Amino acid sequence: MTELYRRMVKDMQLRGFAERTQETYLREVRKLCEHVDKSPGKITEEELREYFLHLKNEHAFSASSMKIAYCGVKFFFTFTLKRKWSTLALVRARKEVRLPVVLEVEEVRRIIGAADGLHNRAFFWTAYSCGLRLQEAVNLQIKDVDGDRMMLHVHRGKGARDRYVPLPKSTLRGLRAYWKTHRNPVWLFPFLGHAGNQGPTATRPMNSRSLQDALRRVVTGLSFKKRVTMHTLRHSYATHLLEAGVGLRLLQQYLGHKSMATTFIYCHLTKMGHDAARSAIDGLMDRKGGGNGDAR
Repeated sequence: MTELYRRMVKDMQLRGFAERTQETYLREVRKLCEHVDKSPGKITEEELREYFLHLKNEHAFSASSMKIAYCGVKFFFTFTLKRKWSTLALVRARKEVRLPVVLEVEEVRRIIGAADGLHNRAFFWTAYSCGLRLQEAVNLQIKDVDGDRMMLHVHRGKGARDRYVPLPKSTLRGLRAYWKTHRNPVWLFPFLGHAGNQGPTATRPMNSRSLQDALRRVVTGLSFKKRVTMHTLRHSYATHLLEAGVGLRLLQQYLGHKSMATTFIYCHLTKMGHDAARSAIDGLMDRKGGGNGDAR
């Protein structure tokens, strides 16, 4: 790692960025350097401008991919190199709002039941039943489980915001059963190693990439047409809780959302109230005489 990259890492640490964000931003700067074939400190504003246009026009990056590229590169030139270029103020990623993919409860159970190994099944069920992000679930520790209050303490979440989420009885039983297979003193989901026997002495948790790969294999094996990721389990949890009658304010707390607007998107996904609305619409349109088969 060059001195400039080290400076960028320190700048990101000072801003409180998560490790995954740091890795992503560094990767975006490296991709820029590879494209222009220059060290980052020697890149000109015009080269940066052409690179962004290249991503947008030739690679046809999605709005989310463009946002990642912009944010990583802009941070480097703005905060690490302290460039005051107009291009940095000009670039904006188009805001794209897409409804997330949601699974039915039975689909969630099928996926988790088909997962290979008790460690994967325990992890997927915990992530789903507590509405956790991938890294939140990976970094769970023994001390985070409050069996008396039936709560799970999430304090390594996005934005470093602590929260408690309800811990279902079935999840607690599953966690206890899984812990007995490794008895690690710190981690709920310790790194097992290639032989699967390093759990008791592991000093770090499972690898998130291996968990993502395991989920991908399950979904492929079940021939699911929906695009399912670890975050799909979290989206499904939120939607299922709304359908079960959990209020938006509580759901916001459980998910750790800073803004209610983020939580509100799940109202577009739930089936709650749709049947009554559909019946009302049918009745209204029938009274208007549109149901007699003479539509023009």
